[in-house]
Amino acid sequence: MAEVKLFRTWSSPFALRIVWALKLKDVPYDTIFEDLTNKSSSLLQYNPVHKKIPVLVHNGKSVAESLVILEYIEETWKQYPLLPQDPHDRATARFWAKFSDEKVLASMLEAFTSEGKEQEEAIVKAKQNLKYLEEELKGNRFFGGDRIGYADVALGWLAHYEGVFEEVCSIKLIEEDEFPLLSEWIRTFADAPIIKENWPPKDKLVTKFQGYREANVLKKIGT
Repeated sequence: MAEVKLFRTWSSPFALRIVWALKLKDVPYDTIFEDLTNKSSSLLQYNPVHKKIPVLVHNGKSVAESLVILEYIEETWKQYPLLPQDPHDRATARFWAKFSDEKVLASMLEAFTSEGKEQEEAIVKAKQNLKYLEEELKGNRFFGGDRIGYADVALGWLAHYEGVFEEVCSIKLIEEDEFPLLSEWIRTFADAPIIKENWPPKDKLVTKFQGYREANVLKKIGT
């Protein structure tokens, strides 16, 4: 049997993508939890360039960067395809996965770690990005169509971490009346058994992100 290991932290939304993909495809694997303040020699060996998680190790060979790992998993294990067959639909799924990191997450973190006018501007930017997601969901239950697919796995962090951001700094970006389709997607995705069983504890995430926000706000104001 193939040896599969996943180096991750308990709180990383990027590592969750890999957990979900492996479980959707029913691929057995071992988890190695890392402390990023004291990185293991194995992590440094398997990801010497970025020295970050997640890292997937398959039969001794490592793959880094969450979206790259998702592609590797999809190409290696054919059961439960995450990407559609149609080339345009596949490209679209990859587009939204990239959009998740470069636009949605980036703008939400900007709002999360800002205050005052800067935060107001970041909220506007974040909501504009969320509106693109709302439009993409028209006529679909998931971004992947009728079932969880590649883009859903990439964007899945939104279903849990947006609530954490709200609790930490009292910003609610996804209101039901403004984003009805996205709100419904969040409920449906978050309640899927494989997804729900693997969420990190929300109370622990709130504590962690409170510290993250305080550190970043202080850094921005130079205190």
